[in-house]
Amino acid sequence: MQTKGLIRERLEVVRERISEAAAQSGRRPEDVRFLVASKYYDLEQIGALADAGIELLGENKTDDLVRKQELFPKAFEWHFIGHLQRRKAKEIVGRVTLVHSVDSVRLVEELATRAAEGGMEVLVQVNVSGEESKYGVGEEEVEALLEAAAGTGGKVRVRGFSTVAPLVADPEDVRYVFAKLRAIRDRVRVGWRPHFDLSELSMGMSNDYAVAVKEGATIVRIGRALIEEAR
Repeated sequence: MQTKGLIRERLEVVRERISEAAAQSGRRPEDVRFLVASKYYDLEQIGALADAGIELLGENKTDDLVRKQELFPKAFEWHFIGHLQRRKAKEIVGRVTLVHSVDSVRLVEELATRAAEGGMEVLVQVNVSGEESKYGVGEEEVEALLEAAAGTGGKVRVRGFSTVAPLVADPEDVRYVFAKLRAIRDRVRVGWRPHFDLSELSMGMSNDYAVAVKEGATIVRIGRALIEEAR
């Protein structure tokens, strides 16, 4: 099947699964956005994503973000979803609407220094599973990052939280990760409401996004699912 046709076909599958998962959890499908991770797609395929009506792309590397965005300047809304080094922070300023991977007070401070007029919106990345291979802060560090962001005077605004679950054969085995992130958000939300709404939960990928939606995800990341034939 040609790339454009396959993407459209797989896109419908993803939308249907999100709709079903949202309905099962008493939510509306439009409450969930899906982001396509652009690192899995070559330039021709990225063009096909635009043709298929994909609006939101996420990039893992700053150099790739700059290169791809310059080739598709108005085709997508861009988010940064990879680990962000402080020395690279200046490269994403003005290029993305949301950073999913803020995981240190020093990074908050660097973004505040680099932020353009109007500030930047970010998600605090939490390592819920505790895996050493995963980036993110522990639950006990969340408040410190919120305090640091609040201290920037609006230059860094926290929209919510993100996490990456372990890769497992049965998505139900990582439901606890998504439930825990939602619980963390719900616990701190009331106290931080005057500063941040904390409405966003970025969690769930190609293999487990339906479970994540059932647990409250507002953004899910889709990798190769749009270019792989269904099994």
